[in-house]
Amino acid sequence: MIISCRLFCSLLLLIISDDVHVSSFTTQSQSNFHTSSRNNYLISKRTSSALFSSTPLSSSKPKAKPRTGIAQQLLDFALNSPLWKLVLVPQARKNIAKTAEANGIQWEKSKQWLLDQDGPWKSTKENDDGSYNQKFPYPAYYTKEFHTYTNGNLSWESAIEQELASRAIGARNFPSFGADGGDAFRSSFEQAIIRLGGHCPDGGIILDLGAGTGISTRRLGALFPHEDNKILGLDLSPYMIAVGQKLLDMAPLQKRVSGDAVSTGQDALDGKWVSDIMPDERIELRVGDAANTNLDDESVNVVNLSLVIHELPIDVTIQVCKEAYRILKPGGQLFISEMDFDSPAYAAQRENAMLFSLLRSTEPFLDDYADGMERVREFLIATFESVKITAATGRHYALVATKGVNNNDDKLGIFEDSRFKDGNYIVDDTHLKVWESKE
Repeated sequence: MIISCRLFCSLLLLIISDDVHVSSFTTQSQSNFHTSSRNNYLISKRTSSALFSSTPLSSSKPKAKPRTGIAQQLLDFALNSPLWKLVLVPQARKNIAKTAEANGIQWEKSKQWLLDQDGPWKSTKENDDGSYNQKFPYPAYYTKEFHTYTNGNLSWESAIEQELASRAIGARNFPSFGADGGDAFRSSFEQAIIRLGGHCPDGGIILDLGAGTGISTRRLGALFPHEDNKILGLDLSPYMIAVGQKLLDMAPLQKRVSGDAVSTGQDALDGKWVSDIMPDERIELRVGDAANTNLDDESVNVVNLSLVIHELPIDVTIQVCKEAYRILKPGGQLFISEMDFDSPAYAAQRENAMLFSLLRSTEPFLDDYADGMERVREFLIATFESVKITAATGRHYALVATKGVNNNDDKLGIFEDSRFKDGNYIVDDTHLKVWESKE
């Protein structure tokens, strides 16, 4: 075990030293967005349908495949050994919490506060194995280990820590914002979606697929505040939905600002959570499958997929997109916010096979996603009237696909890609380096 630990630590040191180039790319400033030229494509559905599995949309640099050789074999061995689960996985989770605390996100206090509340996690600890409130058989892909959790999203621990981890990830992407990095991160996608023409009519119905505990669901409510709008958050995990519903039930909750609790009139709740949560009777959280929502045809105005599809096999992603098209009303829109492996930052990270192997060890479908991005976009172009994509952060994109108002509107797929200008990604990458916890 000692030898294995030393070996793996040596590999980690190699990864860190080889990762310096990940954040060394210079890109165009976000302020240049409005003057950037757009690449417009008009692609017939008949032509696109023949391209789904093989031909890329543009002649971009092929994505790097994980390397082979003795170093890769040793790394794969380590990642599949008891050492990974017993020692390194807990350490990885501690590092996430460390990042949170270093940026003013009170991980431990907030987690303990939620655990102390009268929630189902208190009375169903024996069901922390995926069996709590199970309504139907889970797809095989959903039962894999995710994000260092043995039972993936099907456990109380993963559900209770989801929003904490989301804030930590936001702080890593926007470190200058500190504890508010999570808001800056999410806001970057929302602003990009609005720039692309994303909208919801007054009195519209918004469906948030893969909603988790409702972070993106609540933000959609704030983004489209009309009192007659309805927002439905759907997630396969009853654990996520239960935690999200408890947080909504206890609203208003407000986070700490500069270490001081913000007054809400409910002293017992002030400053205890990491996000602002206000009451919103328009929101409903429900257990359900994004690939089979059981909603009526043409019944919703907006379908949202926020940081979801990198956790799915590509075939499942295509099915989810088909389902989104089915339930969208004519003129309705699909929003996608995701990692962009065409960005210099993620492309460089993937070229470092050992670093990427660590990343995908907690994201089992990341290779499938990285290789299948173009296939998904080609499907969307062939299905929707228009598809528009732009950079949201230095390593993420936002996409808006609009369904035609009439059947004939979807005969041609209009594709607009404004992620690059003069060969450069239009948004600077502000993400922390691998070894950093804060700026």
